[in-house]
Amino acid sequence: MTQTLTTPFGFASTADDVLAGVDLTGTRAVVTGAASGVGRETARALARAGAAVVLPVRNVEAGNVNAAEIARSTGNPEVTAAPLDLADLTSVREFVDAWQGPLHMLVNNAGIMALPELTRTPQGHEMQFGVNFLGHFALTVGLHDALSRADGARIVSVSSNAHLFAPAVLDDLDCHSRPYDPIGAYAESKTANVLLAVEATRRWAGEGILANAVHPGAVATKLQKYMGGLQSPPELHKTPAQGAATSVLVAASPLLTGVGGRYFEDCNEAPVVRERPTGVPAGVAAYAVDPETAERLWTIATDVAS
Repeated sequence: MTQTLTTPFGFASTADDVLAGVDLTGTRAVVTGAASGVGRETARALARAGAAVVLPVRNVEAGNVNAAEIARSTGNPEVTAAPLDLADLTSVREFVDAWQGPLHMLVNNAGIMALPELTRTPQGHEMQFGVNFLGHFALTVGLHDALSRADGARIVSVSSNAHLFAPAVLDDLDCHSRPYDPIGAYAESKTANVLLAVEATRRWAGEGILANAVHPGAVATKLQKYMGGLQSPPELHKTPAQGAATSVLVAASPLLTGVGGRYFEDCNEAPVVRERPTGVPAGVAAYAVDPETAERLWTIATDVAS
């Protein structure tokens, strides 16, 4: 049995704490959802450590402003924006086709949460599944060759403790034959994000590509706009810098060298739980790290994303 990985960092650690002394000069990173919140702090911390960072955005004009601000605040001029709409698989393919050279860190951070009404992507997929998982899946697979050329690439699949509320319903991921539930659909998409990390590691570890999933914690961002804000107790709330800590740990810390297919929260690997917690949701659900489910989801996603 694999030993649970612990680090010197924890709940209150910030992204800069985690990357203190880490030199990422010469590496390249892609961080989705970096317009604000945890994604922006993740991009800023990686840039501050020396990485060249690309911010895929729907609004390139606003993305350029954001990239310029991160470059100014970190002293790293290699921060740029590029067009990408994760809801549209055509846009994902265009981003992938335009990419050149190796990619050392792919942070699949963007997400939407609890859309009140059933909404579909241009290709007809339920929007939360389409953006949170399927768009990132297509991006990850599309950038496989770039990740392979990095000689030790890492993928960060941003999940949530909400995954503990529901497994992915593989027979009806797009809510065609069952009622749409805003929270349930979000939870399923976040379960799928963990499964992505499990299967990507199984398939690609031999090429030096490792993937892990993370729960950033309770951070007040635009993500909760349909929820009326954070629902967790105030003492559990984190700043964006603290929320980004686990992401950059997985993306770049030497403490995770050779580690893949796992789930981290508060900068440490989470234990596997087989029952839904009755208190504050914590740990990773057994169904989210099940290798057979991960392989089946990958096969389904490959079919629908092609």
